[in-house]
Amino acid sequence: MRSTRIAAAVAGAVMLVGSLSACNDDGGKASGGGSSSGGSSDTAGGKQDPVDALKAAQEATAGKKTAKIDGSTTTTTTNGQVKQSTKGGLDWTQGMQMNVENTMTGGGSPGKPIKAIYTKDAVYMNMGAAMPGASSKPWMKYSYAALSKQLGGSGTLFQDVLQNANPSQPIELLIASGTAKAVGKEAVNGVQATHYTGTVTMAQLSGKVSKSVRDLVQKQLEKGGAKSEQLDVWIDADNLLVKKEEKLGGKQPSSSTALFSDYGTKVDVAPPPASQTTTAPGA
Repeated sequence: MRSTRIAAAVAGAVMLVGSLSACNDDGGKASGGGSSSGGSSDTAGGKQDPVDALKAAQEATAGKKTAKIDGSTTTTTTNGQVKQSTKGGLDWTQGMQMNVENTMTGGGSPGKPIKAIYTKDAVYMNMGAAMPGASSKPWMKYSYAALSKQLGGSGTLFQDVLQNANPSQPIELLIASGTAKAVGKEAVNGVQATHYTGTVTMAQLSGKVSKSVRDLVQKQLEKGGAKSEQLDVWIDADNLLVKKEEKLGGKQPSSSTALFSDYGTKVDVAPPPASQTTTAPGA
């Protein structure tokens, strides 16, 4: 169903910011909040406890409030691979808002980039005037409440996830897993960064992240028949997340890679003019 596919595409971009999501027909998981600690991540050889370095990175990354993302998630389904790419700007000053382009390929998707603006209560997608129901207005508005129900969740699913979504989330999950270890220094987009890796399971997260986060993680793992996911992050000398990778096995294997850059730059998340917008049926 087209509406379900749109909901999944919207969710895929949101989850790519924080944590892995299968992009074919369901949402994923996210994590919010943040603990803090001093220190620098510039010590991959064991001079500093990885958790201390990651706590410093979590605090620094969350505090920047804006960044650019360039990433993708690939999911293997019974109908083949589905890939979603997301590129653009993020602003988590007051919950996560985004101005990005989403491109889905495979699974019958058109493979064309669609501009999307994520605001506090709805996402606006530039569908083009030729799209059914778009009339002469290029933008279609989808409320998060309606999209949440399309994914089988409560009407507040998207708002709950977006409220705390930001690039520091995978760092928080890695800390909560209790498995974080430093791998070494590697170049990411020409910048030296420290690579950390770990494995995330439900048992590790118990009592360390909110119930809403645990529920979303559990839903994703059960859907794909997986018991854990591998999580890798790369932290630069300024304690900022510059790259993350996630791999989820099971019946529907998924993998995602996201690059983060240009922290602190202004991102335009203003919705399009009402004169250019149509509200989607049921939204």
